[in-house]
Amino acid sequence: MGRFLAMLLIFLTFPAMAGEIRIKDLVEFDGVRGNDLVGYGLVVGLNGTGDGLRNSPFTEEIMSNLLERLGVNVTGEQFQPKNVAAVFVTASLPPFARAGGKIDVTVSAIGDAKSLLGGTLVMTPLNGADGQIYAVAQGAIIAGGISAEGQGAKVTEGVPTSGSIPAGARVEREVQFDFNQMGTVRLALRQPDFTTAARIEATINRAFGGKPAQMLDSGTVSLDIAATGAGSTAHVMAKLENLMVEPEARARVVVDQRSGTIVMDDDVRISHVAIAQGNLTLKVEEAPVVVQPNPFSEGETIVVPRTNAEIQQEQGKGLAEVQGGASLSEVVAGLNALGVAPGDMINILKSINAAGALHAEFVVN
Repeated sequence: MGRFLAMLLIFLTFPAMAGEIRIKDLVEFDGVRGNDLVGYGLVVGLNGTGDGLRNSPFTEEIMSNLLERLGVNVTGEQFQPKNVAAVFVTASLPPFARAGGKIDVTVSAIGDAKSLLGGTLVMTPLNGADGQIYAVAQGAIIAGGISAEGQGAKVTEGVPTSGSIPAGARVEREVQFDFNQMGTVRLALRQPDFTTAARIEATINRAFGGKPAQMLDSGTVSLDIAATGAGSTAHVMAKLENLMVEPEARARVVVDQRSGTIVMDDDVRISHVAIAQGNLTLKVEEAPVVVQPNPFSEGETIVVPRTNAEIQQEQGKGLAEVQGGASLSEVVAGLNALGVAPGDMINILKSINAAGALHAEFVVN
C-alpha cells in the first residue's frame, strides 16, 4: 500500500515538462461572458409519472392557461391527467449568440412528478435577469435516470426528475453589446497571482511592442486596445488569447478523506520533523457461561456473563525522521518510508501541518 501511495502521489503531482499555458485558459475577458436564462413550462407525454394535481395546483393552472391560449375552454372543468408535470427550464446564453442560434437547456421538475422520462417540453419562453425573453425552448427530454416501482419495492437509478434537451432552445433576442467599441479590455485571472499577472503583462507587451498591458492587481491586467496598433478589439483578442504564459500558483496539498486520495503540488516543502505513528486495537469478547443447579435440588438455570477484554498495540518503528524536502520526490519518499496506509498518511499530514512544518496550503475535502 505504501508503494502504491508513493506511485499515486508522483503520478498526480509531477508537472509536465512544458509548463506554458495559453492566456485564454488562464483569464476571463471583460465583456466576453454568458447570461443565465430561466423559464417556467410544462412537460407532457409522461407515462403516468407526472404531477398529482391536488398536490401541485400550479400545474393545473399553467395547463389551463396553455389550453385557453390554444382556443380550448376548460373553465369549470374537472381534469386530473397524470401525464403532465410543471418544470423549471434553465439555460446559459453564450457570448455573442445571434438570433436563430440554438442552445442547450436543462429541465427540472418542481412538483411531485416521479419521472420526466419520455416527456416533451411544450414551448417555454426563457427570460434573462432584466425580464426580457431571449430564447424559446421546446423538444423531447433526455432524462438523467430511471425509476421502477412495484407493490412492495421501488428502485431508482440516477435522477429521473431532471433531464436535458440538446439544442432545445432557439435564440430570439440578442444581447446589445458592441465588443469592437471597447477601448480598454480587462483580463481577469481565474486564479489570482501577482507573479502570473506580471508574466501575462510582460508577454503581451513583448508581443505587441510598447506597453499596452498593465497589471492592476493580482487578478487583473488592463489592455489598451489603441496602444496595440491592431485594427479592432476582436483582432487583438485573436492574437492575444493564444500567447503562451507559464502560470505560478501557491504550493498546495489536497486530501480526500473518503477515498484516501492525496494530491501534492510540486512546490510543497516539509521542514525537518520526526514522526511516530502507531495503532491501538481494543478487543472485547463475550463468552457467557450457563450454570445449572445440582440434580434433584431446587434451583434455577442461570447465565453467568463472562467478558474477555484486551488491548493490543501495534508495534511501530518508533520515531521516523523525515528530512526537509528539497523537492516533491524527496517529500514523498520521506513520508512513504513510514509504511502506513493512505488514511493514516492523511492524519500524519494534518499533524505536520498543525506543527507548522508543512509549507503549503492544506485543503481537506
